[in-house]
Amino acid sequence: MTIYLVRHAKAGSRSAWSEDDRTRPLTDNGWTQSRMLMTQFANETVTRLISSPFLRCRQTLEPLAAWTGLNVEIDERLAENTDRDLVRELLNEAGDGTVMCSHGDVIPGVLTLLEREGMVLTAWCDTRKAATAVLDREGSRFTTASFWAPPQ
Repeated sequence: MTIYLVRHAKAGSRSAWSEDDRTRPLTDNGWTQSRMLMTQFANETVTRLISSPFLRCRQTLEPLAAWTGLNVEIDERLAENTDRDLVRELLNEAGDGTVMCSHGDVIPGVLTLLEREGMVLTAWCDTRKAATAVLDREGSRFTTASFWAPPQ
């Protein structure tokens, strides 16, 4: 069973954004990255899309949603500053082919937790914007994590 954990694509500068950070959108480069994610998933079976409620995460999955015909589900457990145990809970609930989108402060924490539980990182932990962690699971145990670089 494989689950994909994507860091959102490039968004505008946090310091230059004066509104609620939850509404900070992707930049033009971020939109390009989000569209290019489809090429990375071209040979994968995508069954479900789950996003942080932050706009930049939802937008990262929108082109993939249009391509697959799936809706982007929102789950607060993927939001910034989320406890990694809550993300672990969501990962346990996810089925094969689920793609989730979250944040740079969330993904490393949950990967560290899974690694402590015995998951093997098969490559450097790539958490750049629009990078994808490819998590293999057997039952409730995550066995390996590999990484796709951000689409160029």
